[in-house]
Amino acid sequence: MKAIGYLVPQPITATDALVELELPIPAPKPRDLRVAVKAISVNPADVKRRASSPPPKGEACILGYDAAGVVEAIGSDVTMFRPGDEVFYAGAIDRFGTNAELHLVDERLVGNKPKTLSFAEAAALPLTSITAWELLFDRLGVPYGVKTQRGTLLIINGAGGVGSILTQIARRLTGLTIIATASRPETISWCRKMGAHHVIDHRQPFREQLLGFGIAQVEYVCGLTATGKHLHSIEAVMAPQGRLALIDDPDALDIVSLKRKSISVHWELMFTRSLYQTPDMIAQHRLLNEVAALVDDGVLRSTMTVDAGAINVANLKRVHALVESGRAIGKTVLSGF
Repeated sequence: MKAIGYLVPQPITATDALVELELPIPAPKPRDLRVAVKAISVNPADVKRRASSPPPKGEACILGYDAAGVVEAIGSDVTMFRPGDEVFYAGAIDRFGTNAELHLVDERLVGNKPKTLSFAEAAALPLTSITAWELLFDRLGVPYGVKTQRGTLLIINGAGGVGSILTQIARRLTGLTIIATASRPETISWCRKMGAHHVIDHRQPFREQLLGFGIAQVEYVCGLTATGKHLHSIEAVMAPQGRLALIDDPDALDIVSLKRKSISVHWELMFTRSLYQTPDMIAQHRLLNEVAALVDDGVLRSTMTVDAGAINVANLKRVHALVESGRAIGKTVLSGF
């Protein structure tokens, strides 16, 4: 089967930063689905790994987490899917990735693809939906579906992949006031389209901008990028006993100053359940099915903004460069080999 990966970490401008490979067809483990991949999307996690993480000696690293496709074969213990089922999922960080014609994934991490979306539109959603859902409902403890919930949520980097779906979920499934950060006309417009009540510029101090909307403090903050850089502004606007959740990787994060307000800090990594085979790993299957139902009911929409063409080396390199630039809006997908 065809796959795309890398042999050594390199800048995306290098000729062989990504290469096409021919690999054996993988055999499913007992809980595995073997999926014929129809579409993928690229996440910052792909870019970071390609640039800095050497593969095991003598092996290639196959990147890719998001995928939408059709179940081709199943393992002996699979109970929730059958060959022919259309699925979408974000996979696991410790297994070969989805940039391949055929891919193995544990059924507990897989959802039924939204019926109203194409494979490309569906591939934009899994990793970011899981991350956003876990951030909001698991880490921050916001009640799911309670429209009477009061308070304000500040989303730093509202126009990125996670920010785009987090804004939708929070606006449509909670009663929170949603404030997103963005700095360009096109990203400001996108945040409003996703459902943000207000948009502020993350290049400027937060407090004065929020006061302009009559908002003195926020109860919840989601740091999706540059959390360390924005920590002073975050502290200035957070309510006492507020909650901060983050997904990025600051070199250091000195949170001692948050003690005075008893602000709690929560990390979110959507791969934790699969990495540690936690007893509640199946929560991601249920979560994705819920997202699919909300999409089919018209509550949520795909965050795909660009279909970059076929899944090949040239197109993947272009998309990696776009994600690295920090100028991507929503999600960029590729479909078909």
